[in-house]
Amino acid sequence: MNISASDDFRPESWQRHDEIIIVGGGLAGLFCAYKLAPRPVTLISAAPIGEGASSVWAQGGIAAAVSEGDSTASHLGDTIKAGAGIVDEKIARLMTNQGPQRILDLLEVGVPFDKDLEGKLRLSREAAHSASRVVRVSGDKAGFAIMEALIRRVIDMPSIRIVSGYQAEKLHMEGRYVKGIVARRCGQGAEPDTHTIFFPARAVVLASGGSGNLYRVTTNPTESNGDGIAMAAAAGAIIADPEFVQFHPTALDVGKDPAPLATEALRGHGAKLINKAGERFMLGEHDLAELAPRDIVARAIHRQVEAGQGAFLDCREAIGDSFSEEFPTVYGHAQEAGIDPATEPLPVAPAAHYHMGGILTDAQGRTTLDGLWAAGEVTATGAHGANRLASNSLLEAVVFASLVAQDINQQLSSPKHELWQPIRNERTLPARHQPEEDIAKLRATMSRFVGVERDGAGLRTALQIIAELEQKAVTDSFRNQLITSKLITVAAYLRKESRGGHFRKDYPHQEEGWRHRSFITLKQAEAEMGRILSAVEPD
Repeated sequence: MNISASDDFRPESWQRHDEIIIVGGGLAGLFCAYKLAPRPVTLISAAPIGEGASSVWAQGGIAAAVSEGDSTASHLGDTIKAGAGIVDEKIARLMTNQGPQRILDLLEVGVPFDKDLEGKLRLSREAAHSASRVVRVSGDKAGFAIMEALIRRVIDMPSIRIVSGYQAEKLHMEGRYVKGIVARRCGQGAEPDTHTIFFPARAVVLASGGSGNLYRVTTNPTESNGDGIAMAAAAGAIIADPEFVQFHPTALDVGKDPAPLATEALRGHGAKLINKAGERFMLGEHDLAELAPRDIVARAIHRQVEAGQGAFLDCREAIGDSFSEEFPTVYGHAQEAGIDPATEPLPVAPAAHYHMGGILTDAQGRTTLDGLWAAGEVTATGAHGANRLASNSLLEAVVFASLVAQDINQQLSSPKHELWQPIRNERTLPARHQPEEDIAKLRATMSRFVGVERDGAGLRTALQIIAELEQKAVTDSFRNQLITSKLITVAAYLRKESRGGHFRKDYPHQEEGWRHRSFITLKQAEAEMGRILSAVEPD
């Protein structure tokens, strides 16, 4: 985005005690900081603000019931239906009810949402929505435009200090209280992985994003490694629903890492899914065909690709010559790959896209650790259940970031300030680099055995490989990746049914006895992993 952040940060000059540390420079972190103003906040991110956040890449838009013919009750109903039976209805109602107000917030920030000639918001329809309620910008630039407007507002706020180039790796604990974070310098001209600094805080907010980059094929930026989940789990927090990973059905299969996204809105505009023979294979899969829930579409495409039939998004008739104007981002990616989507079908494949699981939080974004809040994809609020409804991700980020800010302001309303003894924060450690082949092996393992379709034998194999990689881990960053991978895989092994984004070939049906959320700690996951790997016969 080419937007600079705050003044240069120098660890040796760190003299202030900020009440609040926010980890993550995506939509949830920035919106939380914005809502906390004028309270002092330090926002820490590994990548420069505006880079490395999935929010920037979000194409479809943000879902909210803002049209005259729509209602928050209808939005709630669609959310519950897509979530495959385990949505927390109270949380989802809170999210959908607050949607229209958050759209007004973003308009106030300066987001240029698409409008018609009468000045009304232009809305799109996406998969599993019963109405057109997706607010967008220039067709497929919603994430970029929202982030650009919010960043410009935030960097002008004197109460917010942005520190880029530091990768948060651990929570600093005193008993059950989170008292700050430990981060490792990863930029600013420093030698990578050599310097750490302790950032004290009265409150820490994890808004560090998802886990998609744990998979070989993903639409997420390279920073989406599940670090926040691992940090919280290592400190003892409860993790919820980690087995539920959403695979976007239509990533462009053009050999890029990360894979460019072909937005859901293309199918909302009438694009069809075909195989090499030109057959519309979704007609036999679901009565909504291309607009079926994402998990169903993803599995159908996966099976076509596995069978050698390939899968293609045919936009020629539905969009045609208006493609470059209606969907400029996708058009640009296609052009880079030498494809003209107005005249040629786009090759697509499922890619890890969104993690419904994460740190367990309540309606105020409080975790099970005192002093720790969380917002955005790093959490498992229960709003998405087993399968997130399209374009509810940006909505969840702004709704719960706002609620976190409100709760922190209430919790820290006391004038009492804890005093920290002056310390020399920065310390130099031996430079360590995890071999790239170890990271590649983990990503390949997760895609092959913990991907779109799973089974018990494959999940057990994945745990064996994770255990082997744990013996080779030399960096905290890679250990965090292994922790989150372990949580996902163990939970997937334990859930002996198929539901939403979790599909077991050996247990292909939903089971009423499993119609509940999953809750697990790292200690429990490690005990289960030991049991699974030591069993003579797999369960």
